[in-house]
Amino acid sequence: MAHSGHTHGGAPQQGPQPQPIKGVANVIAIGSGKGGVGKTTLSVNLAIALAQLGHRVGLIDADIYGPNVPMMMGQTRQPNVAPDNRIQPLESFGVKFISVGLISPGDKPLMMRGPMLHQIIRQFLQQVEWGELDFLVIDLPPGTGDVVISLVQTVPLTGAVVVSTGSGVALQDARKALEMFHQVHVDVLGLVENMSQMTLPTGEVIDVFGAGGTERTAREYGLPFLGGIDLDPQIREGGDTGKPVTLAGPNSQRAKAYFAIAQKVADASKAIAAKQEDVFEIT
Repeated sequence: MAHSGHTHGGAPQQGPQPQPIKGVANVIAIGSGKGGVGKTTLSVNLAIALAQLGHRVGLIDADIYGPNVPMMMGQTRQPNVAPDNRIQPLESFGVKFISVGLISPGDKPLMMRGPMLHQIIRQFLQQVEWGELDFLVIDLPPGTGDVVISLVQTVPLTGAVVVSTGSGVALQDARKALEMFHQVHVDVLGLVENMSQMTLPTGEVIDVFGAGGTERTAREYGLPFLGGIDLDPQIREGGDTGKPVTLAGPNSQRAKAYFAIAQKVADASKAIAAKQEDVFEIT
């Protein structure tokens, strides 16, 4: 296991270099400074939207504190392991996925220390039979801890998306997530404001958590604002029943915002890949 953070003479020790995953073009991390801002809902709907836009997509649920992806994807059985120890991901709605929740199903908490978590993340990245993927979306645990650092040490990330509500408290933590990605040299593709506002049946719009705060934070950091998603009981219902709203397709009013964000993520990833190719050509 790579140890990081030990300094000798002021310089951090170099651990093993991150290794790309064979057959996977882009790895996108979805992070948030705090829990409860709808990060997993975004991860699931973004993955499905990318698949519906014609991309080959995988999804890793690395949120050890609340691994909800299996419930949202409508499958909770344990994955099969091939004789060569390769893990077969589950598949729902055209998206291959794996989750720490499949290791510890039901209500049992997953209690483990850093080194073991690091091992599980590495397994999900390197031992799962992903095949050829255009995008591997990773739902990170909230905050700026061990799992995120393990991930960055294990695999080169194309970029990260940071999710927040517009509330001052959530944005304070989102800034910490932005700083963390900056420190570990991961491009932030942009910010998403979740539960932005609520439209009542009368058509009246209520600002619940401070709409617009995330967009202002994105501007402050010189980063793209990828879009806002309304607070909508049907989005919650879709997650609870294993029928995410993006299944309704890009023309559905509720799913539109997710498809717009998915397109922006795909475009930004393409731009980063092109930039990296240019760097390789120059050097």
